[in-house]
Amino acid sequence: MSLNFLEFTGAFTALITPFSDDGTVDIDALRSLTRRQIDAGISGLVPCGTTGEAATMDERERLQVIETVADEAGDEVSVIAGTGTNDTRASIEFSRRVAHIDGVDAALVVTPYYNKPGQPELLRHFQEIADEGGIPVVLYNVPSRTGVSLSVDTVAKLADHGAIVGIKEASADLAYDSDIRNRTDDDFALLSGDDFTTFPLMTIGGQGCVSVVSNLIPSTMSKMCAAVLEGDLQTAREIHLSIQPLAQTLFAKSNPIPVKTAAHLMGLCGPTLRGPLYEPDDEFKEVLAQALEAHGLT
Repeated sequence: MSLNFLEFTGAFTALITPFSDDGTVDIDALRSLTRRQIDAGISGLVPCGTTGEAATMDERERLQVIETVADEAGDEVSVIAGTGTNDTRASIEFSRRVAHIDGVDAALVVTPYYNKPGQPELLRHFQEIADEGGIPVVLYNVPSRTGVSLSVDTVAKLADHGAIVGIKEASADLAYDSDIRNRTDDDFALLSGDDFTTFPLMTIGGQGCVSVVSNLIPSTMSKMCAAVLEGDLQTAREIHLSIQPLAQTLFAKSNPIPVKTAAHLMGLCGPTLRGPLYEPDDEFKEVLAQALEAHGLT
């Protein structure tokens, strides 16, 4: 698929990675999850992000997941594959490999974790990946996970790079998001990376979201984003408010523990997670079951 960045809009799902009981990637379940998303009208898929447990997969597994999702998606929806690490050279090399996978439209590149680079280093890190990775780059700002945040000045400079096409912004800081929108062109995609702020972020000029909740309710998230883009804010607000109880439950523990457990309770995949994340106790599973029932999902 050739991605038209002016149409880089709507709900994208930060896809969970299903594992078999023995801990290996469950390819059949992954294809099924991908197909369910597409059939529900999702705009795009993001394999191998935080929600996909990329941090605990080796390179071979990450390539396997991305290839499977891209193959199932074909030309039907966009695919943005997670390729970023805290190692600039490794991120470039993996991005180059992903660039050759048919059906992958862009790379999601997270701010480097643990190293704690400053703004000049962050600028150089992303510029080098965009220069050498061979694939369009979507920045991923998630300070709660990485310990660093891109400044608005840095984002504005990176937005001028021809191969850097957008940002998944997961700080939940609408003042920061507003500054980004003021400092970047409209064809620079501003995507919410936080299910609690998707609606308000889109009302200030964001084009969509990369959602965890849409693993469970892709059609609902797609309808909310479409409503905002069509100017139907009342419908969008009603949907936004209706999903908040479910979203709050899905973030009551470290992502993706709740969403993968919920997907298992819905019969979508197995419950296996990669350590240091583990299945929750029965008490929390009951909380999840009640939230799913309240939302009409069981």
